Amino acid sequence: MPNCLQNGITVAEDENSFTYLVSHNLYHENLPNICQIVKNRSKKCCEHATCKQFLPIISWLPKYNVQFLLADFVAGLTVGLTAIPQAIAYASIAGLPTQFGLYSAFMGCFVYIVFGTCKDITVGPTAIMALMVQAHVTGSSDYAVLTCFLSGCVIFLLGIFNLGVLVRFISIPVTTGFTTAAAITIASGQVNNLFGIKSSSNEFIESWVNFFGHITETRRNDAILGIATLVLLLLMMKIKDLPLSCKMLTKYISLSRNALAVIVGIVLCYCLSHDGWLPFRASGEITKGIPPFKPPPFSTTVNGTKVTFGEMVTDLGASLASIPLISILESIAIAKAFSKGKIVDASQEMVALGLCNILSSFFSSMPITGSFTRTSINHSSGVKTPLGGAVTGALVLMALAFLTTTFSYIPKATLAAIIISAMIFMVEYERIIEIWRSKKMDVIPFSVTALVCLFWSLEYGMVCGIFVNAIFILYKSARPKILISLEKVNSVPLGLVQVQENLCYSSAEYLKSKVVKFVTTQGDNSIKMIIIKGDEITNIDSTVGLNILSLKEDLSLLECSLICWNWNYDAAGVICRLHPKERSMFKFGKSISEIVAEVAYNMTQTEIVDVPEDS
Repeated sequence: MPNCLQNGITVAEDENSFTYLVSHNLYHENLPNICQIVKNRSKKCCEHATCKQFLPIISWLPKYNVQFLLADFVAGLTVGLTAIPQAIAYASIAGLPTQFGLYSAFMGCFVYIVFGTCKDITVGPTAIMALMVQAHVTGSSDYAVLTCFLSGCVIFLLGIFNLGVLVRFISIPVTTGFTTAAAITIASGQVNNLFGIKSSSNEFIESWVNFFGHITETRRNDAILGIATLVLLLLMMKIKDLPLSCKMLTKYISLSRNALAVIVGIVLCYCLSHDGWLPFRASGEITKGIPPFKPPPFSTTVNGTKVTFGEMVTDLGASLASIPLISILESIAIAKAFSKGKIVDASQEMVALGLCNILSSFFSSMPITGSFTRTSINHSSGVKTPLGGAVTGALVLMALAFLTTTFSYIPKATLAAIIISAMIFMVEYERIIEIWRSKKMDVIPFSVTALVCLFWSLEYGMVCGIFVNAIFILYKSARPKILISLEKVNSVPLGLVQVQENLCYSSAEYLKSKVVKFVTTQGDNSIKMIIIKGDEITNIDSTVGLNILSLKEDLSLLECSLICWNWNYDAAGVICRLHPKERSMFKFGKSISEIVAEVAYNMTQTEIVDVPEDS
């Protein structure tokens, strides 16, 4: 008899040789040693490697080269010049006083230096975070600060418990639909400011309704400045690609375009103003000074009514799950994009991001995460280590301390142009085309996510997209690919069942019904045997096991036997432990012709035994 290799054990095809195999592989389930796992993890926590993993600065700081200092300084300065106008703009998107944008832009830079793993990432306020916060800050900015703290706690705990794997359950079509809808919503919310029209909402539909309903209120100065700034920003973004000799100059002009736009806007607004009259709608007065270090608010007052911590959490609702989730997605996606082939430690990135939010909340920050725009600028500027973030954070603090009066002259049309120009390139046009080209079914979760985000809310859009994806997965698991072919071996007609995917409880009934239907619809070909080939069935649950046993009973009524051929021991063991007498149903290593001959012989012996004595 031939030998076969199963789970690393060589087994001869005779009953005596199967004794060890049966007792140790089929009838005994291998369970993980929880105590040993806990013991190993406990030892690992005290190792030096774990400290280096939790504090990445320990790894790169001792190797820091003085030559890196200039590159980090230039990169940090360039990012800071972009971070300041963006932070001010994102505060307006969030519906917060302007200074809250700057409050959110410095602490994350410092914290990420110690705990972050990617040298390019810049943590701070983003357009998506601002938009998601905007729905919850009506009446009090304390909601934004508390959201920052609680989101940080959630993200930090997920990182500590190595739950970065949860991010994998959100597909690329869903994230693409989300970012596309968010970019369109954010850009739409700034159209009114671009033309100098007052608007009380940044939502997609409300913004356009307000724009067309009040288009006659367009302010000429704001419209000219806004459109001109938007066009210049788009041109400056491409200036670095021109075939000019001064490549370095055009590169930094392109990288500093947002700062240059703000400076020009401030100069125009200041020079053209007189006697308290301003030629453009401006940002207005910004509270001067660095925010005090204080705990996040665990209660607040709205319209003279005190709101307790529990009531605030209730008001925040689903955002306490959606905001941390989106923060993680943004930051980890950016880390992967700039990792240059290195494996991204998702859990450590979550720890870093969580601590950035927690500590920022003590300086009155709204939720923050990695910014793709500023990270891209940081990378393009040639940053060498995360220390570049210190320069960015210091620049924001200097702006808060000395330049708040100057920032009050920033035209809203300029900020609107900066946001819209960023959102134009935030839409992943190429990715949408790739999704359509590769698998058109994936357009469904993309479209559902995008449409719900646009016409309902960002939080529910993401949930609906994940739900649609889950339906696809459940449908596929409930209807695995099963091929059944009619074979004739030794003149015996049989059905060969090839299960090309793993079986789970949702597909158990489908397998049973498909096999029974095959047997009953063969007409003249009376099927005497069904052989289920199990090479690709690595594991099953008790529901599948019970359905296999039920299938055998149904087939026996049709005078057809069931054989499970070359199943994995883990899968076969589930059925053997359910019903030990059905061990004979499993055949290992034999060819189909040998199995047919053996079954035919056993049936013949059974018929001889069953013959009455008087015959």
